[in-house]
Amino acid sequence: MIDHDRLFKELLTTFFVEFLELFFPEVIAYLESDCLEFLDKEIFTDITAGEQYEADLVVKAQFKEQESFFLIHIENQAYSQADFGRRMFRYFARLFEKFALPVYPIVIFSFDSPRTPQPNVYRVEFPDKVVLELNYAVLQLNRLNWRNFLRQENPVASALMAKMNIAPEERPRVKSECLRLLATLRLDPARTKMISGFIDTYLKLNAQEEEVFKTEIAKFEPVQQEVVMEILTSWMEEGIRRGRQEGRQEGRQEGRQEGELAVIMRLLNRRIGTVEPELQERIRQLSLNQLEDLAEALLDFSNAEDLIAWLNKQQG
Repeated sequence: MIDHDRLFKELLTTFFVEFLELFFPEVIAYLESDCLEFLDKEIFTDITAGEQYEADLVVKAQFKEQESFFLIHIENQAYSQADFGRRMFRYFARLFEKFALPVYPIVIFSFDSPRTPQPNVYRVEFPDKVVLELNYAVLQLNRLNWRNFLRQENPVASALMAKMNIAPEERPRVKSECLRLLATLRLDPARTKMISGFIDTYLKLNAQEEEVFKTEIAKFEPVQQEVVMEILTSWMEEGIRRGRQEGRQEGRQEGRQEGELAVIMRLLNRRIGTVEPELQERIRQLSLNQLEDLAEALLDFSNAEDLIAWLNKQQG
């Protein structure tokens, strides 16, 4: 299961100002960007429903050139929910009650479907009177065209393009463009890893898509291509590490061997394309130590011939 809330909270906490610059420049105009305080998670209990709700991200901000403050509440919604506006009002009311500060509410609708426009208002009204109207800002990713963000030198654009309106046949290109944009930003390794992990989580490609993806990467400028290849190598190394960890958790030699084998096959399919059944059988005959050696060696493979040459050397 993907922990959507954690991924989005990590992204927005790290690149909060960049998020506002990209999608809410009107807020940046009156925000003192050097005076931001990320508040501890706010948990609210709905006594009537017997449920608890946790606000995704609450930031205390200062008005520019003023001594007054306000809150920005950002809620990521990863699935469609009826009467969602009521929940936003509940958050608004509790936050306003606790902090006695104005609240600027923002919702990120990050689900893939439906693509129909989502409401941005919660209203309590009578035939003769509107008693309450809460307007909240809406960012509905599946209604945004990823092409409009290709030239945005913004790390949030690099990440969120992976969740925008993408036709099935465009998935390999969008993933490559996300990484191309990331390569131009020259972020530190930790932030690069975080965004690249976000992209890879939401744009998992099958073997056929991987081939198209490699073709797209080959079109990049040499410097961008080098950075992207470093990112891809880090993904593969992380896959190896996780596979080995899972194998160790099995606590048995055969468990470790099966875990290593499964990871290697996934990485080979990504690195050189579909592995022929005959080669798969040769790989299955390798010892655990040989599989571990192959996991390291395959990072340098470019095609099936490299794999064959390595196997011949091992089994010759």
